[in-house]
This record gives sequence, C-alpha cells and structure tokens, in this order.
Amino acid sequence: MSQPETSGTTESSATPAYRLLSLDHQTALEHAEARLREEFATMFDLAAIHHYLHSSYDEFASRATVTRYLPLLAERFGRQRLQALAKVQGKVARPRPTVLFLCTHNAGRSQMALGFFAHLAKGRAVAWSGGSDPGQALNPAAVAAMAEIGVDIANEYPKPWTDEIIRAADVIVTMGCGDTCPLVPGPRYEEWFIDDPAGLPLHQIRPIRNTIRTRVEDLLTELGVAV
Repeated sequence: MSQPETSGTTESSATPAYRLLSLDHQTALEHAEARLREEFATMFDLAAIHHYLHSSYDEFASRATVTRYLPLLAERFGRQRLQALAKVQGKVARPRPTVLFLCTHNAGRSQMALGFFAHLAKGRAVAWSGGSDPGQALNPAAVAAMAEIGVDIANEYPKPWTDEIIRAADVIVTMGCGDTCPLVPGPRYEEWFIDDPAGLPLHQIRPIRNTIRTRVEDLLTELGVAV
C-alpha cells in the first residue's frame, strides 16, 4: 500500500498548489475522515483511511475547475475505494456481485448504465463506474434522458478507476475506452458497442438509454439478480 499522504496548509517542494487547503476544506476533510474511521474501524488502520481520503481529494483537485464540492467528492470516492479494497482483501463477509462500467469520460454511457444497475439491483449487487479521461461533469442531456423515466443520476460525477476498484470487480463492462481500458486477470470482460451520447440532443439519446437498460437487465439476470 502506498504511504499515506500528509495534510496541512503549508507547501513543500513536493506538494502541489492545490494541496494548500482552505480552512473550510480542511475542516470538511477532518469530518469526512471521522466518518470513514467509524465506518471502516474494524477493517483498516487510521493511516490507510487518511491516505485513501486525501489521495482521492488530490485526484479531483488536480483537474477541478469548481472546487466547492471537493471534500464531498473525496469522501464519496474514498469510501468507494475502501469498500473495493475490503472486498479484495477478503474483509467483506458476504460480498455481492460487483460490476464496473467504464467509458472514456465517465459522463454518459457508463453513468447511465450505473444508474440503471443501481435502480434495478436495489442493493442486491454493486456497481461502480469510471473513465480513462474523466470529464468535468455529467452530460446534462444524458441526465435528462434518465430523469424522464424516473432514474436520477444528477448527483453522480466523473471519476477515474483505480487499482483496487479494478481488482474488486467481478465483471468489467467497457464502452468505447479502447486500449486505455484496463486488462487484469480475474474479472469477466464485456465490450458493449453503444453510441456515445456526447453532443447529441435528447431525442437521439433516448434510444441509447433504452439499449443500455436492456443490456443492464440482461447482465443482472446473468448475475442471478431478478429484475
């Protein structure tokens, strides 16, 4: 495991400028770390929890144009990474089937697939998503297309994949990320050839949305999760 990063408000030669945390962000991260410590107290030591939270913060801060929600995104992504690590290390008593949806920007197809999976699985299986080159925000037309059938993905956000997330997946579904998609032994791989909704109007995204729903339903059936 990588060595934990240190937090603080002073800069060193190895510390990027975005690590000069504002007081608000520092306080928010301290509260987030306390919540993660309580949640993962029996699984990981404090240094590991600190590392995954702060490295997640750095991941988003390095490319963010709007910084207001960075601590929240760091907590959510840090929690996902710790959940994945717990599964990889056999610390989950009853692991659920886990699927990872990947595309290039994690702003359209993979987010729609994640939305359908969470909506239909109802907690009986786990899904995550990621991108090889995460965008700044979700495709608003894709969000609208999902909302009109009652699936809310507006609170999701583009994110990368990480080693522990890849290793925790039982199935990896790729959609257009090509050679940049990770290949590791163990997971089952599927390539879904689905049009990219980027730049398309809502009426052209609806057929894409419907195709993704059908593919997700088929996948859940294969995993033994009734829909």
